[in-house]
Amino acid sequence: MACAVVQFLLKTQSFRFRWTPLTASFRFCKKGYRVLAPQNFLNYESLKQQYKPEVPEYFNFATDVLDKWTEMEKEGKRPTRLALWWVNDKGDEVRWSFEELGFRSRKVANVLSEVCGLQKGDRVMLILPRIPEWWLVNVACMRTGTILIPGTTQLTAKDILHRVQTSKAKCIITDDVLAPAVDCIVSECQSLKFKLIVSEDQREGWLNFKDLFTNANADHSCVTTKNQDPMTIFFTSGTTGSPKMTEHSHSSYGIGLTVNGRYWLDLTSSDILWNTSDTGWAKSAWSSIFAPWIQGACVFVHSMPRFDPTTVLDTLSRFPITTFCSAPTAYRLLVQHNLTSYKFKSLQHCVSAGEPINPEVMEQWKRQTGLDIYEGYGQTETVLVCGTFKGMKIKPGSMGMPSPAYDVKIIDEHGNALPPGEEGSIAIKAKPTRPFCLFTQYIDDPERTDSTLQGNFYITGDRGIVDEDGYFWFVGRDDDVINSAGYRIGPFEVESALIEHPAVVESAVVSSPDPIRGEVVKAFVVLASDYVSHEPEKLIEELQDHVKKVTAPYKYPRKVGA
Repeated sequence: MACAVVQFLLKTQSFRFRWTPLTASFRFCKKGYRVLAPQNFLNYESLKQQYKPEVPEYFNFATDVLDKWTEMEKEGKRPTRLALWWVNDKGDEVRWSFEELGFRSRKVANVLSEVCGLQKGDRVMLILPRIPEWWLVNVACMRTGTILIPGTTQLTAKDILHRVQTSKAKCIITDDVLAPAVDCIVSECQSLKFKLIVSEDQREGWLNFKDLFTNANADHSCVTTKNQDPMTIFFTSGTTGSPKMTEHSHSSYGIGLTVNGRYWLDLTSSDILWNTSDTGWAKSAWSSIFAPWIQGACVFVHSMPRFDPTTVLDTLSRFPITTFCSAPTAYRLLVQHNLTSYKFKSLQHCVSAGEPINPEVMEQWKRQTGLDIYEGYGQTETVLVCGTFKGMKIKPGSMGMPSPAYDVKIIDEHGNALPPGEEGSIAIKAKPTRPFCLFTQYIDDPERTDSTLQGNFYITGDRGIVDEDGYFWFVGRDDDVINSAGYRIGPFEVESALIEHPAVVESAVVSSPDPIRGEVVKAFVVLASDYVSHEPEKLIEELQDHVKKVTAPYKYPRKVGA
């Protein structure tokens, strides 16, 4: 099996990528090591046809990818690279090679398996901010076959109670901030046997993670996992009911996110990627673990507790970050600053995901930095569904074209593919063969799992349009498209129009009941500081007139609030 895994790695990593038609095209690093050149997307259909991922029966990301990078570095087959580069605002810094990451994660694996007695299939809830231990626990869970359940640090005691009870988590790992919340609900969590706190101090009833780590053995044999064995569970919110448990396998993210790392993020082993996502969301798994490490690239982390534009811009200037990944909201905040006063000497590639990004923001970023923003679209249930890739024409506001991982269509309510220009559901072909990089199930909820299928397609729950060139355009959620007097209005269209006005820093558009029209558009806006003191009624009228001018007049917000 080991030989087969090595061959798989060589075929899918940046040394010789089997899915590209440009096998002879290379660029050279300073030390003379060659890595794959940027993908040429002129022949997009050919690229999709050649995408044939190998999914071995047995697969574990920790041993079959991370440990193989260490092995190759020791054998001189690639230079020693950083796996994780962590900094904070106090000047502290952590720099781990893949070998160091492996050494430390094995120690944590022994904490889980020997101290806590956790076995393959047991569930571990992890609620930590952006600190190095978060990455160690992620990898340790892979090594032990325990199932990771990440959670955002914004969870309340009630949220944690629901997640522990629903998932039957056996272990929870958190810090000083959330430990009191856990203590409030632990008596109601019969499944919870172990509480580990990442802290310099001791806490009654808790095992101290750092003490256990110091004393742990570094020898650990990775458990054997099949490609479809469960690896992680994300709690995702729906339109009704409590958050649902979305399960991913070892291969769905561990192999499936190759399309993110290789194509969308355009990473090679010499790149340094900074992704600003919160540790509780699937986007962190996408761009802070699997996509970069599949490519042998470095994950850069700044531990800032909340997004601060000045800190971000200073960090992009100070450190040799080559790839930046953040949410549209972040870019909207960044373009409020004078970007021309910063020098991003190493930055080459910028991407955005999580929500549609407004064309105006893309244009401002390009004008001030000289860099394009490449949009990506996906869900917790998927890997990259659509994206704009290097070498492709960028259509501002578009999600791009389908990633090689999926056959994506716009379909009607009967499951029929719609022609260009007609609005429908964004769907992924799931029959007769379900993509291996699609989520496995909503745990303990077969009805909800089945409800995602319509005919031969998995329904994303989003609505969109595909144009004549094959580019997909987001319209809105199935559940938030506003039907006002028979006119269907996507909130994003109105939000994009509002954001173009200099008074608006951020906007959110929702449906509001109306006795005449059934529904009307209601906009909530965050004003730029220069406009806060303006007369509210006049400014509302100005914003309404602005929307009427830049988009169809029927879409204007009849109600506006701050």
